[in-house]
Amino acid sequence: MADTATVSRSVAFLGLGTMGFPMAGHLAVRGGHPVTVFNRTAAKAEAWTARFGGASAPTPADAAREAEVVFLCVGGDDDVRAVAGEAMGAMKPGTIVADHSTVSATVSREMAELARERGLFFLDAPVSGGQAGAENGVLTVMVGGDADAFARAQPLMACYGRSVTHMGPAGAGQLTKMVNQICIAGLLQGLAEGMAFAQKAGLDGHRVVDVIGKGAAQSWQMDNRAKTMLDGKFDFGFAVDWMRKDLGIVLDEARNNGASLPVTALVDQFYAEVQGMGGNRLDTSSLMTRLTR
Repeated sequence: MADTATVSRSVAFLGLGTMGFPMAGHLAVRGGHPVTVFNRTAAKAEAWTARFGGASAPTPADAAREAEVVFLCVGGDDDVRAVAGEAMGAMKPGTIVADHSTVSATVSREMAELARERGLFFLDAPVSGGQAGAENGVLTVMVGGDADAFARAQPLMACYGRSVTHMGPAGAGQLTKMVNQICIAGLLQGLAEGMAFAQKAGLDGHRVVDVIGKGAAQSWQMDNRAKTMLDGKFDFGFAVDWMRKDLGIVLDEARNNGASLPVTALVDQFYAEVQGMGGNRLDTSSLMTRLTR
């Protein structure tokens, strides 16, 4: 990992959920940067400062006012508009906003234009790697926006990103994350079907995974989720509700650009079935549950 502690920079982090809480922590601990945090639930910000130091602020504007780089990790398009919009009203010219939320490319381009009008820079920088990746500081970060702003922000993102890559202009980071979610959805459904088939066939599923995991079927999902799927464990962070939100963004974008996504649309409906079974907060590997009920 790159040396991220050579220059201390004042930063803000807005949104301390499952992902944002540890990411902001890595900026403070690994990077050695003074961090001011904001969270809509103030108790979460107080818990963060108790653990990592730094400061908390009562509003996004107060958190962002003196920062050189402002990070954001919230829920959806309207959250980005509200939180980033308020924060940008208080920022000094030249400040960078790096949005780690998974949202539409449309809102990212909208916010990039708003930033440009105010003399700021906006980077759409969604992440992949889940809760474990955030906690261990090994996320994949895919970034859209101004190349010079990316170069300035990249060393900070390296505090929690094993891979931090500039993908193109505004919106390119979100579009890359959409590709990521398309691939994950198909992989997880295939893995669920394979594991359910192994059980129905009377095979030792764990041994099956040990064997085929050394061949062409190998994937990160197989390495990390196949055996837990067989064991009925589905509490590994990224919830079905969030995956459906992401797939909704993907399918909306596909309707706009003409991409054909039949498998993704089908898996989205399978996740709707899991929600109907009460699995809203189960992780994405819980596709297995609809095949084994």
